Amino acid sequence: MLLKLKSLFCLLQAALMAISHFSVYDSNFKRWVDRAALSVTGVEHFSFAPIEAEAIPVTASEKARCRAWFDRHIRTASFPAYDFTVGNRSLQKHLSDWEISVGAESAAGAVYRGGKTTEITLRHKKSSLRAAVEATIYEDYATCEWTVRLVNAGSSDSPAVRDLCGVNCALDMGRATLYVSKGSSPAADDFTLVKTAVSPTTMTFNANGGRSESFLPYFNLSGDEYGAVMAVGWTGQWYASLKQGLQGVQAVDRQEFLNAKLLPGESVRSPLTSLTFYEGGNALKGFESFRRWELDCVFPENAAPLKGYVIANEFNTLTCDELIAQLDTIDPTVMEHTDYFWMDAGWYQYHEGWHDGVGNWTPDPARFPALLKPLSDAMAARGKRFLLWYEPERVREGTALYDEAMRHADWIVGIGDNLMWNLASDGACDFLTDRIARSLLENGVSIYRQDFNFTPLEYWRKADKEFYGGRTGIAENHYVTNLYRYLDGLMSRVDGLLIDNCASGGKRLDLEMSRRSVPFWRSDYNCGDAEGNIKPDVLEATQAMTAGLSVWLPMSGTNQYYHSSYAIRSAILTNPSVYEPDPAQYVAYDQIRAYMTENYFPLALGGTDPARVLAMQFGSADAGAALVYFRADVKDPVWRLRLNGLSPARTYTLTDPDDPSFAVSATGRTLMYEGIDLPVGVRPRAAIVLYAAS
Repeated sequence: MLLKLKSLFCLLQAALMAISHFSVYDSNFKRWVDRAALSVTGVEHFSFAPIEAEAIPVTASEKARCRAWFDRHIRTASFPAYDFTVGNRSLQKHLSDWEISVGAESAAGAVYRGGKTTEITLRHKKSSLRAAVEATIYEDYATCEWTVRLVNAGSSDSPAVRDLCGVNCALDMGRATLYVSKGSSPAADDFTLVKTAVSPTTMTFNANGGRSESFLPYFNLSGDEYGAVMAVGWTGQWYASLKQGLQGVQAVDRQEFLNAKLLPGESVRSPLTSLTFYEGGNALKGFESFRRWELDCVFPENAAPLKGYVIANEFNTLTCDELIAQLDTIDPTVMEHTDYFWMDAGWYQYHEGWHDGVGNWTPDPARFPALLKPLSDAMAARGKRFLLWYEPERVREGTALYDEAMRHADWIVGIGDNLMWNLASDGACDFLTDRIARSLLENGVSIYRQDFNFTPLEYWRKADKEFYGGRTGIAENHYVTNLYRYLDGLMSRVDGLLIDNCASGGKRLDLEMSRRSVPFWRSDYNCGDAEGNIKPDVLEATQAMTAGLSVWLPMSGTNQYYHSSYAIRSAILTNPSVYEPDPAQYVAYDQIRAYMTENYFPLALGGTDPARVLAMQFGSADAGAALVYFRADVKDPVWRLRLNGLSPARTYTLTDPDDPSFAVSATGRTLMYEGIDLPVGVRPRAAIVLYAAS
């Protein structure tokens, strides 16, 4: 009976996902169906088993498993995990159509930090198509990654290319449980972590209109034999599917819509795909290994926990002199604990509002006659960096970029009055790189905030028809490829530039963007309106977003609006903004932020339910902190705290920065498997418990 019910639920889930596939991709209906499908078999309120500190480091066995898989399925001419179809013949089913050569492996770090890189080349025997796979193994992290590129090296059109998969293979892990997070809708439950069995029917995950609104492109598969965290790097209409088989999980990822011949000299690429292998059956092991790899090998080397202060939002109309004078009014303690000042939209010329001036990336001469350099110089004199907002991919009629685009046939794509700068055009990409790099330099910008406030899929489809001969997916493929080239170009031209990744808040969180940026603003659910009104549950939503997103991304940020202890501690993040709390909070706040780039353990996933406790832990086996949020409607007078990731035999001392009389000494085993009772006290309350090994 239970088996029949499970099968029925799986079929219902598959049906909902199929409905989503045929719905309008940029719609509330699709987001609702996607999340409803996930909720059929998924659960949001669950806990993880304890994992002892000694089980967290990557083992020799995990390294060997990663190496064996990498050599068999990537550095191979026989069993490639990637796939694509040329004409109607797929690579995997027709290997004899291709001449495959595996190059030598580089020294560690020659291409990517901590990794050894190999190039695999493929020559199509029946056409002028060539392929190259750039593959890197990070042995110390039991992680590998690869990207496939196809190019037409001939003088005539190639056969049609479709289903260009970064991965299309079975992971022989046995039965598996999946952990996946919701995307940025935006809603209070953005980034909620969901646990579900992998279904024997195909489970489909994809972007909404070219952005990650329903799901994030990260998947932790905890199997009977071993586990793997799969991450996808594609800042467009990505697609992934998972299906439980008899031996393991069939995993697929690709650009969802691509079916096009290639013109002479033209190339396309697959998503970047990574796999992090782990053993032991505890999904936390996979999360910790993935986080450590991201921090050490993926995130930009200059990415760091930074605190910001918003000096001007999109409704601000102060002049340069007035903004400089405002710096002198900031409390000295706040100034001491601020790393950068953030200036949001509206610093350029516009008509009725900040949105109708996008494309004018020159400061408003009436307010900033000497550009923004005097302001950034004033910040630099105080030892602070300058963050400035741009939205370069969106253009409005009558702006400087619009006027330039009108001189070129394929530099702009229009739908209504919202126009898209066509990065798919190499010329448009080069021009924009030069223009924005010059703006960053002449205004003294050291943190570049890139926003993206519309869904691009329909624009890419329009461009396919208008500029690329109706070839499905070509505009998107070239656009996304050039988006990375554009961002890399900015970083190469502006020394020390750090990129803040914002796309209506958190809608472009993927592996390729992590290589180039940090999301200082992760969800527009935290936005206030022009009158300063914010959502009534924003604090609980902020807590829950940190709990769900931190398993994938070790650094993120959002705004802090209120100055109560509960509000301040709800927004303890590596990269918070509007950092203006009671100075008495600084010591505990900064101490916890320092722990947030170490291990992370969700202790109680309470969502936004005001009757549930939400708790999470950051730190190492030596020291760290637990954040425990007792919401307004929590009924129990005490709550049992069980820590994680400790050494069972070591003795730990627990302290509370709010209560000097609180001191508990216990072994790691006791703290993980038995726990201690905390008084709930006044609600709502954010309790901090610091721990340190004796």
